[in-house]
Amino acid sequence: MTSRRFVQLDVFADRPGAGNPLAVVFDADGMDDDTMQAIARWTRLPETTFVFAPTTAEADYRIRMFSPRREVPFAGHPSVGTAHALLEAGRIAPHDGLVHQEGVAGVLPLRVARDGAARTIAVRTPRARVLETSSRGDPRLRHVLDGLLPGRLPPALMDGGRRWWLAELADESTLRGATPDWDAIGLLAESTESMGLCVFARADEGGAHDLAVRAWVGAPARFEDAASGAANATLAAWLAARDALPGSGGRYRASQGREVGYDATLELQVDADGEIWSGGHAVSVVHGEIDW
Repeated sequence: MTSRRFVQLDVFADRPGAGNPLAVVFDADGMDDDTMQAIARWTRLPETTFVFAPTTAEADYRIRMFSPRREVPFAGHPSVGTAHALLEAGRIAPHDGLVHQEGVAGVLPLRVARDGAARTIAVRTPRARVLETSSRGDPRLRHVLDGLLPGRLPPALMDGGRRWWLAELADESTLRGATPDWDAIGLLAESTESMGLCVFARADEGGAHDLAVRAWVGAPARFEDAASGAANATLAAWLAARDALPGSGGRYRASQGREVGYDATLELQVDADGEIWSGGHAVSVVHGEIDW
């Protein structure tokens, strides 16, 4: 039996219980796909990551990500959380403020900065593109958005490694009070080969965040995501394409997860080159070893 270091974290939060949970298994070289999938199914967390030696000199480490059902090519919160775990363990160190992660999506940089006593980590996400814009009258969206007051932007289908439908709602209270129609969301996800629907609204004035976001996953499971770095990055790309970014200087904060018992904060930036950086804090909750 081989023992490997194991860490469980909360990502996009500065305290346990507020963010999106993640498990990280160190020193995964030698593990096969079935073993990694079995561990991810056993942890029952949104994702479990496995850390390997890199195969290219450009990268500091290599990562594979698994949900309980399948391998995931890219996701934001596993990227941020894994980098946090490796930095905390002294396995990697930033150079010029960056570390580099190798994965299915290629080699991606993560920016590391101190934020007081905490560390902020942001991953440069894969480029997202607009697949189509639509309207609330679209038969695919009619039941999904029924009864929800719309914002000013039209609904859009975006692809940022994972496909998401995006829809702006009129205000934060509309968003936070919304009840998802899971049958309609599941049908939308399956019929358009997307994750489901990400709804967003401009935040109330004077708050600590600029947007409120909810991500309703319709397939293969049906659940509300506590905090999705990838969905928020895809949303940032859509807002940038419509010249509708909140905040200032291409930077803003998004609140996600309150409706399902969490309280995550994500920090988004669209830089001068149009690249999207998605990040925030992470906190380690469990340190130990896994024998499998």
